[in-house]
Amino acid sequence: MRVGDQGAVLLALVFAVGVGWGVGTAAAQPGAKQPEPGGSIELDRLGDPARLEQQLRQLLRAAPGVPLTIPGSQVRRGDFRLGSGDTLSGHGLVLQGNADLAGTVTGNLVVLDGDLTLRSGAVVRGDALVLRGRILDRGGVVRGERRSLARTSLPEAGNPGATGPFIKLAGLAGVVLTLSLLGFGLVLFAKPQLEVVSDTVTHSLFRSFLTGLLAQVVAIPTAGLLVVGLVLSVVGILLLPFVALVIPLLLAAAILIGFLAVTHAMGESHLRRRMAAGALVGSPNSYRYLLIGLGSVAVVWLGWIGFGWVPVAGALVFLVALVTTWVLATIGLGAFLLSRGGLRPAFTGQLIPPEALTDEYLWATPQFGVTAVRRPGQAGARTREP
Repeated sequence: MRVGDQGAVLLALVFAVGVGWGVGTAAAQPGAKQPEPGGSIELDRLGDPARLEQQLRQLLRAAPGVPLTIPGSQVRRGDFRLGSGDTLSGHGLVLQGNADLAGTVTGNLVVLDGDLTLRSGAVVRGDALVLRGRILDRGGVVRGERRSLARTSLPEAGNPGATGPFIKLAGLAGVVLTLSLLGFGLVLFAKPQLEVVSDTVTHSLFRSFLTGLLAQVVAIPTAGLLVVGLVLSVVGILLLPFVALVIPLLLAAAILIGFLAVTHAMGESHLRRRMAAGALVGSPNSYRYLLIGLGSVAVVWLGWIGFGWVPVAGALVFLVALVTTWVLATIGLGAFLLSRGGLRPAFTGQLIPPEALTDEYLWATPQFGVTAVRRPGQAGARTREP
């Protein structure tokens, strides 16, 4: 090789080494700013979900497996769960996975290729947008707008945990129907006992409440003492499974019969007030009493179904319905105990004490079907009127 050619080759090698060193230095320079995947996507406004989906899919294709960063947002790939009491600050983005929320998201929430489950206690303070997925409402709250690009936001079909308004309404109807059938059975087979407990509620309301409250207080200690006494004896150990099964069943039966007796008393009082006002009520009977009373209780729970989605008012309405039902059940339990299960009409107001049998009462009260006569002197007094 000639000397001139050797010099040209050497010059080319030196130039190539210099260019490579300069490029490597620039790439390794600490102050050099690298482009952030997702930096052009903003989740502050979700008014164009189709464009947002297109941007997200382009980003996923351009940087597969690379952690994404979006200013002011937290990005998660795969399934994501936010527990009760936890808070996600800012906006949230879940890619290619399901989002299960029981906590609070302070901004907007976007889910791509997955479902969003809003459990009881979940709060999204901004908007909720699901792209190619579903929103499963199980009692959560979205203060902004909720949208699903693929399907509408409906409770999961056939899911027993869904607590949408229609599911709650169906559950309430089922409870009312079950209680109505049990009440009709009591009227058919134990009407006298049911009426005695109902009359006890009517004439000894406050006493029934105190008795039921005291029974609730002493029920657990009494059951505990009974179990301890059975354990300490040889025969009692054999009876322990039977007693442990029978006592809860008897307590549940007493509460149920007492509650139905309270609804019977509510319906009877309502119809009797209407009859006293001169209204035509048809044929009053125990079946109508039960239906009217159960319907009155159901109205309270209908208020919770209608306003349960409101963050504060829903909780208050639920508390009112729960306390009302507990008070009625407590009164019924007390009336059941006072009347010995409908066998003792001592607090029904049906028995007249001997001191009430005065001459005036005996004179004006028909005896054995004989109509009471006019007191002497009343006829003459009326003939002397002008």
